[in-house]
Amino acid sequence: MADAIVTTEDGFLGGQLRLRQPKSGHRAGHDAILLAAATSAQAGHKVVDLGSGVGTAGLALARRVSGVSLTLVEIDPQLAELARENAAANDITADVVTLDVASSADIFAAAGLPQDSADAVLMNPPFNDPARHRASPNKSREIAHVATEDTLPTWIHAARRLLKSGGVLTLIWRADGLADVLAALERGFGSVAIMPVYGDIAAPAIRVLVRAMKGGRAPAAIEPGIFLRDANGAPDLHIQQVLAGQAALAWASL
Repeated sequence: MADAIVTTEDGFLGGQLRLRQPKSGHRAGHDAILLAAATSAQAGHKVVDLGSGVGTAGLALARRVSGVSLTLVEIDPQLAELARENAAANDITADVVTLDVASSADIFAAAGLPQDSADAVLMNPPFNDPARHRASPNKSREIAHVATEDTLPTWIHAARRLLKSGGVLTLIWRADGLADVLAALERGFGSVAIMPVYGDIAAPAIRVLVRAMKGGRAPAAIEPGIFLRDANGAPDLHIQQVLAGQAALAWASL
């Protein structure tokens, strides 16, 4: 029997979302909220958050867009249970599935996630480069943070299988791994759009938000970037509004 997780309760979206999450190990932050703020969905849409952790990105999206049919997919049973509790505590309806993203189509279908069923998939996969990231003695933390060479192809394959034709995948990844993202999207996806995320105005991008359509045919586009801090080094006002749940990113209304 696994040891109980020591948790904290933290506010997101300016307190609109209260989440319990592990005190140590993988903890939710800006990436999950930016991902949710970049994901387009409408009431009635089937939305799947792959690798949801305690549910941060999916629940933040559901808080912004009422009426979505949300499924949170998480491999760690303890995090999945926290996601289930967080959905209930915030009065958000969500199915929570304890499942490895690498599972077969049959296993996904048995869990209520058949092929060609989702309108939108969002994901924040493990993305640290193992060559530059010291392995953690906490195995769940390592799984949540460290990518292997198969991580992106496996996760994007799962998203492609779940999505309807014309369905949209939105993901966040480290900026220096953009080439790997584009390579993994070559099969089955098009209409790729890239939104760089900069820590400040004078430094290279630290993250990329990427949006791709299953079966899309539009040419790739690099969208205007977003900056966490302005030219004076102060928190960017628009991004502060996004993080506080008072605004969304441009893609959210597509």
